[in-house]
Amino acid sequence: MRRTGTTRRSALTATGAFALGAVLTGCGDGPEDRRPPGGADTRAAALREGTALRAAAARDSTSLLTRYEQAATAHPVTEAGLAPMGAAVREHLAALGGPAKAPSGSPAPAPPAAPADARAALRELAAEERRVADGRAAVLLTAEPELARLLASIAAAGAAHAYLLTELAKEIPA
Repeated sequence: MRRTGTTRRSALTATGAFALGAVLTGCGDGPEDRRPPGGADTRAAALREGTALRAAAARDSTSLLTRYEQAATAHPVTEAGLAPMGAAVREHLAALGGPAKAPSGSPAPAPPAAPADARAALRELAAEERRVADGRAAVLLTAEPELARLLASIAAAGAAHAYLLTELAKEIPA
């Protein structure tokens, strides 16, 4: 006598066909579903905001890079320790789109000169890295996803730099 009803093979075939159909149709995740509400005005505002966030982050990186260079020049004993972190900041600046221009064509304010004491210079540089990393972390919720990932990565690197600078300050001879 022949079996009637649903067999394991027919159930698996039906499930596979259903899954294949769902994959091929895309489950309603087409480009029309990705548009933000509000249309072109909202997209343009988001683009302007992203550009402004990226430019501000680039200005911060430019300032940090200048501080690294000042500290290394003023205190040659720190140069070997600062070189890899300065190179990383240079890479962050490149990832953000290169050197930032100050608004309205005015030059960006120059960071203060490095302190005369090497340890104090490293502590100030560490404090600036922390301040910049905290600022970048604060804007993550308002940034578009790609920029948020980049800023989060750079903020994490900045926090690591702050720690390393603090440790380097302890190792510098008095």
